[in-house]
Amino acid sequence: MYTSTAPTDPKNLFLREDTEIQGDVLAGFKKDHMQLVFLRFEDQQMTRTWLKQLRPLIATTSQVAKFNREFSRARSYSGGDDPKNLNALWYGISFTFEGLKFLTGDNPLPGVDNNSTDGPLKAFVEGPAKRAAALGDAGQNAPQNWLFGNFGEGRVHAVLTVAADQPHVLRATLGDVRQDLARAEIVTVFEQDGATLEGPRRGREHFGFKDGVSEPAIKYLDEPEEPGKGEKPVYEKGHPGTILINPGEFVVGLERERPHPLPYPEWAQKGSFQVVRRLAQDVPGWWAGVAAQLKVLKEAKAVPPEATTEWLAARLVGRWRTGTPVAKCPHADMSYNAESSGDNLISFRDDPDGKVTPLWSHLRKTNPRDGFKDPKTGQFVEDTKFNHRRIMRRGIPYGLPFDPAASALNGPDAPRGLVFVSYQADLYRQFEFIQRDWMNDETFPRPNPNTHHEQIDPGPHPTGADPLAGEETVVSWERSEGGGEPVPLQFSQFVRTEGAVYAFMPSISVIDQLAEGRMNTNMVVHGNTVFTSDSFDNTERDTVDSGTVRLFLTEDGNLQVIDSKNNKVRWSAKTAAGPKAQAWFKDGELFVIDPKAKDKKLFSSGTEGNPEAELVVQADGNVVIYNKGKAIWHTDTAGR
Repeated sequence: MYTSTAPTDPKNLFLREDTEIQGDVLAGFKKDHMQLVFLRFEDQQMTRTWLKQLRPLIATTSQVAKFNREFSRARSYSGGDDPKNLNALWYGISFTFEGLKFLTGDNPLPGVDNNSTDGPLKAFVEGPAKRAAALGDAGQNAPQNWLFGNFGEGRVHAVLTVAADQPHVLRATLGDVRQDLARAEIVTVFEQDGATLEGPRRGREHFGFKDGVSEPAIKYLDEPEEPGKGEKPVYEKGHPGTILINPGEFVVGLERERPHPLPYPEWAQKGSFQVVRRLAQDVPGWWAGVAAQLKVLKEAKAVPPEATTEWLAARLVGRWRTGTPVAKCPHADMSYNAESSGDNLISFRDDPDGKVTPLWSHLRKTNPRDGFKDPKTGQFVEDTKFNHRRIMRRGIPYGLPFDPAASALNGPDAPRGLVFVSYQADLYRQFEFIQRDWMNDETFPRPNPNTHHEQIDPGPHPTGADPLAGEETVVSWERSEGGGEPVPLQFSQFVRTEGAVYAFMPSISVIDQLAEGRMNTNMVVHGNTVFTSDSFDNTERDTVDSGTVRLFLTEDGNLQVIDSKNNKVRWSAKTAAGPKAQAWFKDGELFVIDPKAKDKKLFSSGTEGNPEAELVVQADGNVVIYNKGKAIWHTDTAGR
């Protein structure tokens, strides 16, 4: 059993020594060359043997974080050049729901079925192909057009990631990998290459903009800045505006930003959910589209006469090519200033209408920061408001840059784009939420500022979807001077989905278990967690289901253990506290509070004072509180 023992001191960088979490999740491989091999298993025993042989090669957080620190130190000594003699080769492995099921022969999530309310585990079970329409993957983006991750021969059981500093090392390694896969009778569904663009394009994606600037830092891994007296550190040292996020937003079982109930099986602890998407970029089409809409704006006299295509393109992104924020440098890029290219200390409070950085810019659509007003109070939120929505991106370009004078492979029809990879603890409330409720929702943040809402009338001047990476859209351009009606700008879809997979990157210990055909499906809750039947985002916040029993807070406020097959009550707290009741697991104690007097507990397990304790809904039907591996309370409902 995994027990969370995270310290509360952000200066305690204990994650740097972690040997359980795979290396790409928190530390990041950050290699110039990467290959993703999408696999489908055929023989269970041969696959398990292959996994046993692969296991010693899998990189850990400790290994990758140490190398990255040494690399950064050597780079600073060389004046910014990459050290030639410091190289590494990293492996990572993740599994889809069907892949886990194949390896063990059992259902990894017996408590999730077609009747389950939508949420992170159901998203993992269904996969992106089944959920494509809600994510905007329709028409040309529809799964039947994908290269991998769809149905039939496109089914994927696992994703093997191999990353290297040097291309010849990666090529040689892949030769060995392919032989090992053939011996194990594992089918390669698709191979996706990725490589950092060369020369002046280095560090940029194919549209020409610096990528990865806005990635968050991780508490207990990255060094915090020195805070003011009496304040908590918010940002990473030496990186202004780069917020330190609790690691539980990316790794299951670690400290989270909010007390949302995220009950996950034991096998998920210290692992992370992975999203992989092949995103094709129409580079000439995008730049032509920007130029066409600049003409519309000039005809409407809605932009300065000196505005250029570069000027408008920067507003679509929210940054200039170098990464310099438009919010700080609205008139021109600061390519000569290295610090400005990595600047995340951005505030939108002085730009609530998006007259400098548009509300529909990619930067604001993927993270509203402090430019978002709370719909209840009308006040601007802090820039840490949406920490629980952040994802950890590990993308890399594929294909040659657009340069038709160079060769046909650099021409407009050649394949090029971004291998999008992200890690998160919650597929539904992180990746899918950003894609569905922010990027593709033309009404967010205007006319509807609520981050959870039903479909509404967009009105005459909706914000529009993300014109950089979202669906075909019409956005509203706010005039910066003189007032007047917003100018509608029309953008086609310039980024197409050509493949997608939801996978899970397990801990090193769980890889060992999978290689033996085992997994523990007990459902685990730890940290401060609130259960309520009054969900504000239409997802389950009242249930933990092991497939045998479910711990459930009823609509009338009664905490019960219910048989998952016959719906009979096996145990009850007998609280009936009313529809606004909440049950908490906090400080090792399970309790129900009186909604009329919140300092009054209507039920308590009597186990408070155990902050490292876990609440486990077991496959045998018992519900147990464990502290450091020892049971300190249970419902005595096993096998009833």
